[in-house]
Amino acid sequence: MTERSAGGCCINRGRMVSILVLGLFCLPSLGWGQSHAQAAKELSKAFSSAAKTAMPAVVSIKVEKTVTGPVMGSGGPEGFNDPFGQFNDDFLRRFFGGRAPQQQRSPRKYHQEGQGSGFIISADGYILTNNHVVGDVDKITVELKDGRKFDNAKLIGTDPDSEVALIKIEGDNFPVLPMGDSAKMEIGDWVIAIGNPFGLSETVTVGVVSAVGRNLDQRIARYENFIQTDAAINPGNSGGPLIDLDGNVIGINTAIVSESGGYMGIGFAIPINMARSIGEQLKKSGKVSRGYLGLGAQDVDAETAGLLDLKEATGAVVSMVESGSPADKAGLKVNDVLLAIDGRKIQSYDVFRNEVAMLSPGSKVRLDVSRRGKVVELTATLGERPSALAKQEPSSQAPEQTLGLEVQDLTQDLAEQLHLKAGEGVIVAAVAPDSPAAEKGIQRQDVILSVNGRNVSSVEEFTAAVKKTLKNGKVLLLVKRGDVSQFVTVSTE
Repeated sequence: MTERSAGGCCINRGRMVSILVLGLFCLPSLGWGQSHAQAAKELSKAFSSAAKTAMPAVVSIKVEKTVTGPVMGSGGPEGFNDPFGQFNDDFLRRFFGGRAPQQQRSPRKYHQEGQGSGFIISADGYILTNNHVVGDVDKITVELKDGRKFDNAKLIGTDPDSEVALIKIEGDNFPVLPMGDSAKMEIGDWVIAIGNPFGLSETVTVGVVSAVGRNLDQRIARYENFIQTDAAINPGNSGGPLIDLDGNVIGINTAIVSESGGYMGIGFAIPINMARSIGEQLKKSGKVSRGYLGLGAQDVDAETAGLLDLKEATGAVVSMVESGSPADKAGLKVNDVLLAIDGRKIQSYDVFRNEVAMLSPGSKVRLDVSRRGKVVELTATLGERPSALAKQEPSSQAPEQTLGLEVQDLTQDLAEQLHLKAGEGVIVAAVAPDSPAAEKGIQRQDVILSVNGRNVSSVEEFTAAVKKTLKNGKVLLLVKRGDVSQFVTVSTE
């Protein structure tokens, strides 16, 4: 078939395609293919060099834990190693490979094992990894690329709010992975993930930075500012490094989005600038202290900007100020719009919240605030943010101790973190091993909604309700985990 060109010539379509294809194959003779092949070889060498430099400092982490089952409402065999159980979220999955026995319906003790990754950050053996890898285990074993194994690595500290943990092995002159600057990473930059997916040690995958400053509505951690990458990462990579082409670590691989539990091209890493700061605090004191203002806010959108007398949709509008908090003392009010902190424009409430949290308690910050269309400047002295799940010191006579658990009020912050309403039950802060509550599968972060059919909204109400049932020898609790609520009968004898 032919068709006439604008100049009157006949052009055979099939022949034109053939000519184009041949033309493409002829390009190497013009030097185009050779130059690009050379560029590809140079890039390949960069990947290889960076990986070889970094791998000696990347470690395999194996953990062990003795658990009393069953795990209430968890479903599936993963148990302790279930990378999704903590958040009950099938869309966003953690990746922490390991083995666990099938769930049993009757309470019993069983041994569980898991595997993750980490990397050495100092010659004397400090290692950064994820909180969900080493945060609640009985034994940590670290193995280096050169074959050395350390059976009793020490847990220095964990920070569930950021998903960072610090452990240590004894010795000196260990290979060290140099720190990069995650703030300089841009979309499209090449990155390399190194770890132990499915127990396969020293595995290297390559990708690019897909996004920066990614927030996932606190489905992974309380403070999120992730680097998103398409470098292939799978169960067992968790806690391993994401490095740049110079071999510098720029993030800690932490989570993936997956419908299957495996790689689907969307992974998330904690920026090393954040992780380094947290690691330094954990090394110094075993805990993390964060700046605290004591307010709630939300991003200003185009619809509300005009109602707030703003010329553009920018900043975060204050929706709540805690009485007596640093924000309250600084003079912040509901409906104020936060525009800048120390002269830096506020891009979103999440970014602002993370900035405040990274500052030390006692720090002074300057806030530019829009109030009824006028910009005012306020100065606030930051307090210390309380841990999201800090344990309460229960009274020695508290009747709930007979159940083997400690509870605390479900505050506004905790409710937001767990996607609940403040005052909707009490949250379990701790469960004693071998206790009646543990035998029934109750876990830390479960929410107790009612006691013997009576709704409870505070520790006081929970205590009073349990006290009334002590003489019966049993108590009926309505327990919520994720989206599932279930009645559990616990012995009080």
